[in-house]
Formats: sequence, structure tokens, C-alpha cells
Amino acid sequence: MHARLTSCRWHAGPCHFPLSHGAEDAVSMVEATDGALRNASVGEGRSKSLPFPWVVTLLSSVLITTIVVDVLGNLLVIVSVFRNRKLRKAGNAFVVSLAVADLVVAIYPYPLVLTAIFNDGWIAGNIHCQISGFLMGLSVIGSIFNITGIAINRYCYICHSLKYDKLFSSKNTVCYVILVWSLTILAIVPNWFVESLQYDPRVYSCTFAQSVSSLYTITVVVVHFILPISIVTYCYLRIWILVIQVRKRVKPDIRPKIKPHDFRNFLTMFVVFVLFAVCWAPLNFIGLAVAIYPRLGQAIPEWLFTASYFMAYFNSCLNAVIYGVLNHNFRKEYKRIVLAVFKFHC
Repeated sequence: MHARLTSCRWHAGPCHFPLSHGAEDAVSMVEATDGALRNASVGEGRSKSLPFPWVVTLLSSVLITTIVVDVLGNLLVIVSVFRNRKLRKAGNAFVVSLAVADLVVAIYPYPLVLTAIFNDGWIAGNIHCQISGFLMGLSVIGSIFNITGIAINRYCYICHSLKYDKLFSSKNTVCYVILVWSLTILAIVPNWFVESLQYDPRVYSCTFAQSVSSLYTITVVVVHFILPISIVTYCYLRIWILVIQVRKRVKPDIRPKIKPHDFRNFLTMFVVFVLFAVCWAPLNFIGLAVAIYPRLGQAIPEWLFTASYFMAYFNSCLNAVIYGVLNHNFRKEYKRIVLAVFKFHC
């Protein structure tokens, strides 16, 4: 049984290759508006769009690096928070949750993508394809929702410090994290019902098929990317305004409330957000642009689409590195854990 392999990942634009003759008669009028979609078989799909060995080597190298750094780095983040009392704060509950979201893709979907790259096609079967696509969606939506939670937490901590302890008590914080993952699952589940998780041979991945509906694609990008990004931008913009006012002594009475380590923690989370937005924006805006103007699908170079996909993949390994570089407590705890591991093995 053949499936339409036309996805451009969870937030990508519709594929821009001609449909095969066998599938062309079966597609709906909505799919026809995305006139440049390419079909292949889930079990037999072979990527003929990236034939050069150096391209395959580059993609596999990026993915291997991502997997290794993702697993090691995010495990360090989780262990650090649980080991270090200074890191066991309400806001870091979202940091741990974000690390789990990043780990999900490194443990299951990415190795399958790597296998598809080495075999020049998907060999794991349709069930693994569906699970892989589901977990990729779960990871990316979970990431952006957790980043939104972090931004709201930092906003309340710095701009509404008097209400913070009540808003982010231990019990409330646990409820917020549960809410984040409940909304994430709720956002992903519809894709199984509309059969939109399919294999795309251009990126060797089972992921969201934009050909299902232009309206659905627009909804996904707006609700799962643009809206959360807007909320995070508002929160961090208000924090930056307050920081500038304090430093220029526009509001000298609130100066003691913004301590140096609080500002560094905020700056760390801000960089996490910026890098996430930078890595995911190309894929999302390609998807949004092609959904609104289907003819653009033929004008977008395939290398740009593929590069935007793997740049988005690469983001999952960056957060742990950012914490180590910008946050003294994380960096110190990383060193302790690494030394403890080496000491144990020696």
C-alpha cells in the first residue's frame, strides 16, 4: 500500500515536486492547489533529489552531531537540576521539561532518519514512520510551549515579583508543566486522524504532510509557532524595557529587584528563545508562504528547504550548550558531573 510522501515536516511548506502519475488521480482539489508536490512509497521511497555523496555525508554528519550533543547535553541538564539545590527553582521545571522534549527526538526519530539516509530510503515500515512523525511533532510543539512557559515565568519573576511566589508555587508549577504537555498532545493528535504523517524522501523523515490542506497548514503554523513566538516576544520585550529603565534610573525604586544573577538567567533563556526562533523560522515561513501562495512552491530551491529542515533538527542540541556557556550554576554542575563520571570509571 502506497502513501503520499509529500510532507515538509511539522511546520514546513508544501513540497514542490510534481506528483507521480499513480497518485495524481487520487489527490483532492485542495491538494491540487499545492501543485508542486512529489509522491513516493513509504516502503520503497528513494531520494533522488539529493544524489551527491557530499550532501548525504553533510546531512548525516549534522544529524550524528545533533544526536550525540542532544543526548549528552540534555542528560547533563536534567541531572544538574536535580543535583544542584541552586538550580531547583520553579522556572527550571520548564527547563527540565524542555530538555525532555529535545531528548525525545534524539532517542527515536533521529536514529531512524539517519538509517533512512544511509539506506537512501525509509526501511523501518509504516508503523515506525507514524510513531517517528508523531514524536517529532511532539518534540517541536513541546519545545515551543515550554519556551513559552519559561518566558511567562521570567516575566512574572522580574516584572511582577510580588505575585511570583503565589503564581509559581511548587504545586502550581507542576500543574503548568502538565498543562504544557497536555496542550502539546492535543495539538499533535489530529494529525493521526487526517493521515498527515508521511515520509518525505527529500529530508529522509516521516513528518507532517502540508498537502492535506492549505488552511490546516496555515492553522498549524499560526497556532503552533507564530502565536507562541508572539507571546514570548511580548514577555521578553517587557523585561528588556524594565531592565533599560532600571539601568537608566527611570525607575530607581525597583533597582534592587533585578539582581545580576537574575539578569544572567533571563539572558540565558532569551538566547534559547532567539536560537529556537532563528532555527525554526525558515521552515515555518516557507510552509506559510506556500500555503497562502501555492505557486511559490515551484520557486523555492530544494536545497533551501532541506537546509531549513536540518537547521531545525540541529536546534534540539543547542539549549544544553547555551546553559553551560551563559549560566554559571549549570556550567559548574556540568563539571562536577563529568568529573564524577570519570572518577567512577577510573
